[in-house]
Amino acid sequence: APAQAPAAPSGIGAGLPPWPQVDYEKFGPVRREPLSRIQTISGANLSRNWLTIPHVTNFDRADVTEIEAFRVGLNTETRTPPARVTMVAFLIKAAALALRAYPRFNTSLEGSDLVLKDYVHVGFAVDTPKGLMVPVVRDCDRKGLIQIATEMAALADKARAGSLSGADMQGGCFSVSSLGGIGGDGFTPIINAPEVAILGAARSRTEAVWDGTAFQPRLILPLSLSWDHRVVDGVAAARFLGHIASVLSDLRRALL
Repeated sequence: APAQAPAAPSGIGAGLPPWPQVDYEKFGPVRREPLSRIQTISGANLSRNWLTIPHVTNFDRADVTEIEAFRVGLNTETRTPPARVTMVAFLIKAAALALRAYPRFNTSLEGSDLVLKDYVHVGFAVDTPKGLMVPVVRDCDRKGLIQIATEMAALADKARAGSLSGADMQGGCFSVSSLGGIGGDGFTPIINAPEVAILGAARSRTEAVWDGTAFQPRLILPLSLSWDHRVVDGVAAARFLGHIASVLSDLRRALL
């Protein structure tokens, strides 16, 4: 049989077929609006990260009954500035401690070299009218919850006001994304390159948990960890996520 001519390049890369071209108006009225600049930039980065990083996602659950009671108590106190402590502040602190305990997650891959970082900066996802932004809280392993919450509030306000600088979003070692205020049982976050892992948190819910004698109502937080299989493996990821869950379940472990 005669050889067939090679397919025309799609422009997408990776040998993928071209994007479908559809005459939408043929089926009914439509409206068009351009993506925001943030959505355009982040969309390209997310596509690159998803296509080039071999993602794997682990799931776990943390009993956050005690720290939620502690968090509510903290927010009744008067302080200056009046920063509200959120569950994300606890997630950032727990992640920072896990990064110290498992330093391979605090790395970046450059070719055949692994860059190991001696600092712990954690980014957190902020939903803004123009799209998702990820400001970075620096040296989270050396800061307390109140300081982390205060800096988070300031950065989130800047992000929503459109005044977040490029420097505010640079230098992250790890990212935290929480949908706890919205809902859902879990999700698989996309790694924020050049980081090698990202933590996701869904909405906590009260569940009946057996304590060996009886069922007790406990507040359970679903967690997910997406990680780069070129750098870490499933055993390390399970231990890393388990460490975060343990700290969230018993904040005294942060003192160990």
